[in-house]
Amino acid sequence: MNNYFKSILLEKTGATAVQEQEVIQELWSGYGKIMRIFLQGSLLKSVIVKHIQLPEQSLHPKGWNSEIGHQRKLKSYQIETAWYQNYSAQSTARLPKCYGIAHQNDEVLIVLEDLDAAGYSLRKQNISWLGIAACLEWLAKFHVSYLGKTPEDLWKIGTYWHLDTRPQELEALKDIDLKEAAAKIDRKLNSCMYQTLVHGDAKLANFCFSENGQVAGVDFQYVGGGCGMKDVAYFIGSCLDEEDCERLETKILDTYFSYLQRALGNKNEALEREWRDLYPVAWADFHRFLKGWSPGHWKINSYSERLTKAVIKTL
Repeated sequence: MNNYFKSILLEKTGATAVQEQEVIQELWSGYGKIMRIFLQGSLLKSVIVKHIQLPEQSLHPKGWNSEIGHQRKLKSYQIETAWYQNYSAQSTARLPKCYGIAHQNDEVLIVLEDLDAAGYSLRKQNISWLGIAACLEWLAKFHVSYLGKTPEDLWKIGTYWHLDTRPQELEALKDIDLKEAAAKIDRKLNSCMYQTLVHGDAKLANFCFSENGQVAGVDFQYVGGGCGMKDVAYFIGSCLDEEDCERLETKILDTYFSYLQRALGNKNEALEREWRDLYPVAWADFHRFLKGWSPGHWKINSYSERLTKAVIKTL
């Protein structure tokens, strides 16, 4: 971290010195890193810093290196800064506080609350039903917080797999029926009456858990407009196998909508009807991306295939 960014960090946290730093993870394709910074002389013992640096050469783990991908990633970081500056404080779902953002040349520094220090220190690779329910509650609160909001300075249509941002993956798709239906699936989702902001990458890895089962969400690069079912379908696909996705489908939707109606205060049956019908459509939308991006991916399964084929028949 250069001296300018270090001075910003000290100013925003009230610290007198940076004690040490710990790299938590490298950003996707070599675009920087996320670090935990320990502080001296501040009320905050530590903060999380997202340091975005443009790589000399992008190294995509799946081999999708292109100018389209590079520009999508650049925009995603611009959107994340706009999110923290203009939107994050409105969320009733728990997420990290933003203490400051700084830019210099092609680098960006986002200074965030350390959720570990706030009690959300657990990360999960496997999750119980109670954990799933807690994440569904988080998503419901998040979606209600932004219901009807116009996504200014965010992705007009949220999620990292949105069709317009993934022309290469669509071109590579071998499933002809799905390829031909892709635009119709996209339109059906985007033309729904009840729009909100979606997280856009609500996988299990982007949730932090407390010892008492509370949940916080992180990583807002792909937040934008859309139907809340995109987040729900993607989240469920990230943590359950195909048998459980099918077996628990009704329970998943009933749980999510019970939390959604509670967060709304006044029951909105029209919203629930519309979004319930769009759950398989949202699933088919992500399935389209996945089959073009990584045809051998473990998330491609018989449940996804059945849902997608049923959706295509209704278009």
